[in-house]
Amino acid sequence: MSILLGCIADDFTGATDLANNLVRNGMRVAQTIGIPQHALNTELDAVVVALKSRNIEPEAAIAQSLEALEYLLAQGAQQIFFKYCSTFDSTPKGNIGPVTEALMAALGADFTIATPAFPDNGRSVFKGYLFVGDQLLSESGMRDHPLTPMTDANLVRVMQAQCQNQVGLIEYQTILAGADAISSRIADLKASNAKIAIVDAVTKDDLYRIAPALKDLPLITGGSGIAIGLPSNFGLQAHPTSSQLPPASGYRAIVSGSCSQATNLQVERFKSLGGEMYVVNPLELNEKSTEQMLQEILTWAKPRLPHGSVLIYSSASPDQVKEVQSQLGVQAAGSAIENLLGSVAKGLVALGVGQLLVAGGETSGACVKALGIDQMQIGQQIDPGVPWCYAKVQNKPLHLALKSGNFGAADFFTSAFSKL
Repeated sequence: MSILLGCIADDFTGATDLANNLVRNGMRVAQTIGIPQHALNTELDAVVVALKSRNIEPEAAIAQSLEALEYLLAQGAQQIFFKYCSTFDSTPKGNIGPVTEALMAALGADFTIATPAFPDNGRSVFKGYLFVGDQLLSESGMRDHPLTPMTDANLVRVMQAQCQNQVGLIEYQTILAGADAISSRIADLKASNAKIAIVDAVTKDDLYRIAPALKDLPLITGGSGIAIGLPSNFGLQAHPTSSQLPPASGYRAIVSGSCSQATNLQVERFKSLGGEMYVVNPLELNEKSTEQMLQEILTWAKPRLPHGSVLIYSSASPDQVKEVQSQLGVQAAGSAIENLLGSVAKGLVALGVGQLLVAGGETSGACVKALGIDQMQIGQQIDPGVPWCYAKVQNKPLHLALKSGNFGAADFFTSAFSKL
């Protein structure tokens, strides 16, 4: 097997988001959970290696990313894509800049671009500023993110704070002028000693205008949006059978650890429709063992599963999150609840769940790890950035969707199952 595009994603939902966009535009894609220990024996155009490196120390993120790079190059990858969040979840001490520069050095790349723009999901970049819908990133709900609060929407400034190399900007007027103008701007930036450029994009058409200018770059970095134009650089077009999955079966369940505004709306919609819900209180982890809380949740879920989908969630308001963090500590609070929800996902599958939604990047990582999944087939898109996936868990089929906290319509927790 020799692949065309090798991808490194800094979290699991982001990896699925990227794989989804590549599949929808004609690539045969496998997503691996972590770095595989063997070559994949399926004919593929792209491999997305999902890491859990977004919020770890930069040195560890670099080491994992370089190991993933080595694996992808060994599979014959002609171009490398480093994928991060469309809301650029990265503080001034974050990992996007250091990992980008480490990958550039390993590949001998003298230039790369960075853009989290994904207009279909309301993420646009204009004059270097990232917008979430109509709001600047720093005025959106991301300003209250518990691990990576985004208080500056100027990505040139944010990226420059993380990088040793000079960071420039490819402005929107250049994007409108097309690929030749973008290539010319890249040449000008390189001549002025800039090695990384934030790229404006406010519509899907902008992403298709940008893609041809990236064809010869060894490394591309960004959100999943910029990937929609990459398959055509390899002569590939959208194909209707590339997203087919086996038929779904088994009970339906939702596990959510996201505190984003989008997920909170989805929880409220599920509640308003009379859905069965179990609220996990992280503060109880100070009073009960993880095993005790797990058994309480599974005992609650078991009789309800045959009658419809159930939701187990720990989503909370920003004030509630701060209260929990003040009592348990930021990292400890996050790790404790992730471990519990991962065990819950494993327990639900053992009870017969065959269709599982997971909300939240960190929660998705914990659930996939607990379920022992190391490879997934990418299927039909549910909402922009979120496809159904298929995997085997102890030789039993499991359809699952890993949703970034910020993604999905308000009715996602109910409408998703109707698309299987």
